[in-house]
Amino acid sequence: MPIAVGSTAPDFTLKSKNADGLVDVKLSDNGGKSTVLLFFPLAFTGVCTQEFCDVTAGLSAYDELNARVIGISVDSPFAQEAWASANNISITLASDLNKEVTKAYDVVFPNLADVGDTSARAAFVIGPDGVVKYAEQTAAPTELPDFDAVKAALAS
Repeated sequence: MPIAVGSTAPDFTLKSKNADGLVDVKLSDNGGKSTVLLFFPLAFTGVCTQEFCDVTAGLSAYDELNARVIGISVDSPFAQEAWASANNISITLASDLNKEVTKAYDVVFPNLADVGDTSARAAFVIGPDGVVKYAEQTAAPTELPDFDAVKAALAS
């Protein structure tokens, strides 16, 4: 079960790779916005690519709701950057290579495809106050989060 709605979201600092090199991504650097955290199992997989291409295509809806979107996986920041570049994904991607944030949000998917532990597919809305407003972990990594519910949580 992911961390509960109403709880304080664990802050984090993760690495992301962009044109400037490795940069820190912090939950607390929200600039007064809500944050949508999208945990996903692995870059370069079909469902994850579909999810992040779709979210990228609809990113303006999150901007209109005064929210930023961060994708988190256990991939390295270099793999995430290659995947984003290959698929025109413009969402900030953050590497949780050591699985510390995945564990803090209680969304570990054990032994995915006999490869090892990854992040489960999960969505969180974190308010500007750092409180969890929405939390969902899908039943299977092949299922997408309820993005209408995510947007409704942002709008409320």
